[in-house]
Amino acid sequence: MEALSFQTLLQLPSAPRKTLSYVEKDQSKNNVAKNLHEQVHSSTAKRLPRRLFLQYIGFCPVLFSNPVFAAPMPEMKEPEIIRTVKLPSGVRIQEIVEGQGPVAREGDLVEINYVCRRTNGYFVHSTVDQFSGESAPVILPLDEKQIIEGLKEVLVGMKTGGKRRALIPPSVGYTNENLKPIPEEFGPRRSLLSHVNEPLIFEVQLLKVL
Repeated sequence: MEALSFQTLLQLPSAPRKTLSYVEKDQSKNNVAKNLHEQVHSSTAKRLPRRLFLQYIGFCPVLFSNPVFAAPMPEMKEPEIIRTVKLPSGVRIQEIVEGQGPVAREGDLVEINYVCRRTNGYFVHSTVDQFSGESAPVILPLDEKQIIEGLKEVLVGMKTGGKRRALIPPSVGYTNENLKPIPEEFGPRRSLLSHVNEPLIFEVQLLKVL
């Protein structure tokens, strides 16, 4: 077959072009958009991995993985224990920080911060606010007639600045409702006195020997 020249191709009649009305143009655009949406939806649901599909529908894992939006919880590390001692009364003492200041002796007046918990970790009372970190230290006489005997045993021999944790059995605990330390507020006081018949854990920091 003989090839046609370029001039001949230009002279060939062309098929008439159909002019679309505005309505037909809008319908055509709508049909194209609809088909495109159906193709994308179908291919996304069938072929895309789950992660990409979640991103397509609007789920953004960056909000949950980025430390700016979801900072990890800090690790709660147990303090190192210097030594553990069990007293004849049944009190068990863990030395956490050995202070550098004056030593507390029986009969002294001391200023302390403390946290009291049940053996299951349930918070009972503290001189340190759990949220703000502000403290309201208490002043106690190291006299078993005024404070619980077990706590006196914990404090005697401590150096100022030291920290101890102790398990105090009820036999040397709140045997009397008037023994210190005890909260002045009704709610915390009632909470503490409801646990006097079980062992309690005290974490104590000796601030001053007065």
